[in-house]
Amino acid sequence: MAQNVKDSTDMIHGSIARSILLFSIPLLVGNFFQQLYNTVDAYVVGNYVNTSALAAVGATGPLCFLVLGFFFGFSSGVTVVTAQRFGAKDARGVRRSIAMATTLCTAISAAATIGSVILTGPLLRLMNTPEDIFDGSYAYLVVIFIGIGATVFYNLISGIIRALGDSRTPLIFLIIASILNIVLDFIFILWFGMGVAGAAWATVISQLASGVWCLQFARRKYSQFQLKRQDWRFDWNFAWEHLRIALPMAFQFSITAVGVIVMQTVLNTFGSTAVAAFTAAAKIDQLAVQPGFSIGIAIATYAAQNYGAGLYRRIREGVNKCSLLSTVFAILMGAAVIVFCPQFTRLFVGDGHPEVIPLVRTYMLTNGSCYVILGLLFVYRNALQGIGRAFVPMMAGASELVVRTVAAPVLGGAIGYVGVCLSNPLAWVGATIPLAIAYFWVIKRLTGRCIG
Repeated sequence: MAQNVKDSTDMIHGSIARSILLFSIPLLVGNFFQQLYNTVDAYVVGNYVNTSALAAVGATGPLCFLVLGFFFGFSSGVTVVTAQRFGAKDARGVRRSIAMATTLCTAISAAATIGSVILTGPLLRLMNTPEDIFDGSYAYLVVIFIGIGATVFYNLISGIIRALGDSRTPLIFLIIASILNIVLDFIFILWFGMGVAGAAWATVISQLASGVWCLQFARRKYSQFQLKRQDWRFDWNFAWEHLRIALPMAFQFSITAVGVIVMQTVLNTFGSTAVAAFTAAAKIDQLAVQPGFSIGIAIATYAAQNYGAGLYRRIREGVNKCSLLSTVFAILMGAAVIVFCPQFTRLFVGDGHPEVIPLVRTYMLTNGSCYVILGLLFVYRNALQGIGRAFVPMMAGASELVVRTVAAPVLGGAIGYVGVCLSNPLAWVGATIPLAIAYFWVIKRLTGRCIG
């Protein structure tokens, strides 16, 4: 039996801390499994192929972030409107928003797939990708870009469900898909000998399966997914309501990714061993920051629903609690990755490459010690996006780009590999400062004119 709007979970009533925690925990588990897609790829190719294959996968990271990050931001942006309409108890508006989000995501992902596949080779050349890993990087990236539609499909469906206050349903199917991804990794790489391309195909197929299963379940569970013909009627004003939030969020990710590409380009000049070390470190890093990232996603939905309901002081209280929670997790995770760095590294490269461990430790010391800054960045950025202020987060991404683009080549040239590693926390500082200023200014204006 499909549920109506009133039966869905809202975040505008009850305990703030409880609402955010209950919403964040499935997100944390889900994001952990989401990271398993690429982490398992790295583990399998690093342990069952060679370190060059690991470096090949790692060298694709910035370009994947550039393209897929754009669509993650875009799909998250269009569902902000869904969450706002849900918070306002506008049932028809929720359905219309789902239809509009689907239309916009379908159109833009189809065009981007063609362009991304065509530009893969030239972009890898532009990044100074080492010759001994170029073919592997190209094979992996082309398959990932062919599967852009699958990635967008899952992110959109799960984003819509989260906008309705349900963070558990996407988790269930993501776990199933992650298990499928692990199985397919071993089948494609070990049995069929497909190398890094096999890892990419495992990721794409798993993403598609997760999206299909999630949609089928949601159509049975939520009446909001039972769209009517009139819900699909295209309205330019309503489209712009989505695009004015989605495009800045999408470009914010892509702008940040450009800085990462510059950093990767500098890193590539240090050779494939450094690239492999940075890849292993980045995988550890991505898992370690998931608590902060999950809290950020939670505050975006929380802020959007409460903004739609006009509960501005409740938004401020939620952000304060999330900031404290994020700080605690940042300290714990930062300490963990620094202390257990050798053990984590061996998961990706095994015991036969001791030269990689000191390089990974350098990354973890410079980045893990600054997780508190990154956690606050997630909170302020997502809170602003949740209340529809997407321009400042985009400009903060531009600030992050400038800092990383300057710091990576300058510090890399001056002090080598450690300079490239330092460009990350410096970029976080460059983005967090304008985000914090903007958030406190906006929330002061909102709470100053509200009565609830």
